[in-house]
Amino acid sequence: MARDYTKIKAWQLADELALLVYKATKEFPKSEIWGLTSQMRRAAVSVPANIVEGSARRNSREYLQFLYIAMSSLAELSYYIKFTNELGYLDTNRYEELWGKIQEGLRTLQGLISYIEKSGV
Repeated sequence: MARDYTKIKAWQLADELALLVYKATKEFPKSEIWGLTSQMRRAAVSVPANIVEGSARRNSREYLQFLYIAMSSLAELSYYIKFTNELGYLDTNRYEELWGKIQEGLRTLQGLISYIEKSGV
């Protein structure tokens, strides 16, 4: 039976972050719809989606593979958030909210990865 991904803290944070990214990118210039808006949304949704897919895998090696993909997408998203802030697409409050969620997500996901690597869950 698959793990209940809705109870995984890393997934909860990633899902919240994806929603925040969708809301933030609504404010981006229309010229970015196929550029940064699309890239940021893709990366943001990739994080919780990979946690979900990994949680359905039976062995820990496969689970970890998807968690590492989620971590990579989260790192990619962190760059987009920094970059779009430098472009002036994000106001200070929105940037700080997103950046804080990214940092919390990275710590939580790394903690989950470390736990699984040690325990083999």
